Amino acid sequence: MSTAQRLISAADQTSARQARFNSRNRVNKIALSLSLAAMLFGLFWLAWILWETLRLGLGGLDLALFSQMTPPPNDEGGLANAVFGSMIMVALATFVGTPIGVMAGIYLAEYDTHGWLASVTRFVNDILLSAPSIVIGLFVYAVVVARFKSYSGWAGAMALALIVIPVVIRTTENMLLLVPAGLREAAYALGTPKWKVIIKITLRAAKAGVITGVLLAVARIAGETAPLLFTALNNQFWNADLSKPMASLPVTIFKFAMSPYENWQRLAWAGVFLITMAVLGLNIVARIVTRQK
Repeated sequence: MSTAQRLISAADQTSARQARFNSRNRVNKIALSLSLAAMLFGLFWLAWILWETLRLGLGGLDLALFSQMTPPPNDEGGLANAVFGSMIMVALATFVGTPIGVMAGIYLAEYDTHGWLASVTRFVNDILLSAPSIVIGLFVYAVVVARFKSYSGWAGAMALALIVIPVVIRTTENMLLLVPAGLREAAYALGTPKWKVIIKITLRAAKAGVITGVLLAVARIAGETAPLLFTALNNQFWNADLSKPMASLPVTIFKFAMSPYENWQRLAWAGVFLITMAVLGLNIVARIVTRQK
């Protein structure tokens, strides 16, 4: 091959490489533009929702909101019984669901990683994670409410706990699997029993991630309405007896927001503001815990 032919071949190769580069550059710019457009689209609706929540929710905040019961139409009142009911049921669901989820996650990550029972557990857990919350509410209604012929706070807490458990299981298992195997092997080399390795080393190393999962599960159940409609129902008055129907913020918001009464709509927006701020606070706490790790 002559020198001229080699120069022409090199020029052709350079031209081909430049064409491929230009093509990839165009595709990259298109993909980046679409990604930015999708992000801005989501941020636009999020900002609008937050603005409406602040604009309409702040106007309903007063002392009566936390000291008075849900009122009848066209009367003064607050959301004290609904706030109390939500706090009790969410706290009970977290108290019940967190230990079960953490222990199941430990079993899947530390004891039976590839066994048939672990595979079945993961499959059922995935179903629970993707199942609509109303299905869980109907299940608890059929098992508890219909059998005892009474709506109750216990049934509401049970439904919320069934939502907490799969979230905590998945988070705990994933966080434990991220712990380096060298930590376990070093502890085993020193003669440490397996249960102590899990408690003192692996679980402690994954503590931030597990706590984050629990907080995210609490944030999820704080705004659930459908399960409570079939289990705890509602109560216009103050009730600390979990064996009876109990008010909650999501159900009260659902009821008041659909009403034609101005005072109920104002309280509904105030309840929306409270739940939004609570969920936002939990997510911020989860971010802080993760960042500290």
